[in-house]
Amino acid sequence: MADESISGNLKDLSLNTNGAATKQSHLVVCFGEMLIDFVPTVGGVSLAEAAAFEKAPGGAPANVAVCIAKLGGSSAFIGKVGEDDFGHMLADILKQHNVDNSGMRFDHDARTALAFVTLTAEGEREFVFFRNPSADMLLRESELDVDLVKKATIFHYGSISLIEEPCRSTQLAAMDIAKRSGSILSYDPNLRLPLWPSEDAARSGIMSVWNLADVIKISEDEISFLTGADDPNDDEVVLKRLFHPNLKLLLVTEGSAGCRYYTKEFKGRVHGIKVKAVDTTGAGDAFVGGILKCLASDADLYQDEKRLRDALFFANACAALTVTGRGGIPSLPSQEAVQQTLTEVTA
Repeated sequence: MADESISGNLKDLSLNTNGAATKQSHLVVCFGEMLIDFVPTVGGVSLAEAAAFEKAPGGAPANVAVCIAKLGGSSAFIGKVGEDDFGHMLADILKQHNVDNSGMRFDHDARTALAFVTLTAEGEREFVFFRNPSADMLLRESELDVDLVKKATIFHYGSISLIEEPCRSTQLAAMDIAKRSGSILSYDPNLRLPLWPSEDAARSGIMSVWNLADVIKISEDEISFLTGADDPNDDEVVLKRLFHPNLKLLLVTEGSAGCRYYTKEFKGRVHGIKVKAVDTTGAGDAFVGGILKCLASDADLYQDEKRLRDALFFANACAALTVTGRGGIPSLPSQEAVQQTLTEVTA
């Protein structure tokens, strides 16, 4: 694997011009679920043992959208929440973080999704979801903001919206509109097995849209799950089982160790930044937000290994800072915080 040092041009990655035309042309539209995470105030305890919980906005696609905005980029969120206090709170949070929430819809009959997240002493997570059904599962194609989808430089999505109808058909329609409009399709499966009917259903559902994506981000655990327990560290496994002909960039996150990258021309690893983990919620989403923010303004990034490695180190810094706080959106870093970290580690 390539082992070139990260270049000294990292500061450029967190800067952004503020012109409206530039922001519009660099728009990342994120599609999927937004919910409330309830996180124990003390780590290393079960749900039953937790004395209190902190309420935190979350949901992977929404986390990515907020991360991009906090990094100075341009983002929008498309999804559905309940016509309830939590739903309106989530819409307001997006607005407060300068995320375009015009694509959000409100359901009068279903509630906003909730998730209780237990944390181990190491900050790893276990989920218990309340969505039977929740509003995010009920977004219909007729409610889709087609014009917003067409404006996307990057259209980002996960797999949770593929579990149930009508949201599955809505996501597939949005992906088709985005592709026809020239958008880069970005996919983070974000495996949550408790939400799927079975492991087989999860595997087939995630892979059903695999070959449509231009950019895919997965974790080591997801490699093992999708390939049938093959070695997630084996490049041949990744390239033969998961790299499809239309894919421009495949990214594998490795937690605090950093990430791996694969393109048609090259592959390599970029080291992470060591921090004291408090809660890993949102770390993968911060990584995705960091790399998509860079890719939105540099669409050929994956063709230049040096620029790509710089962007991935930037994304690793975003993820590292996120695990130092609790909850998804509340812990996402600002571009100033990322810049300070990059300056410190490259000094």
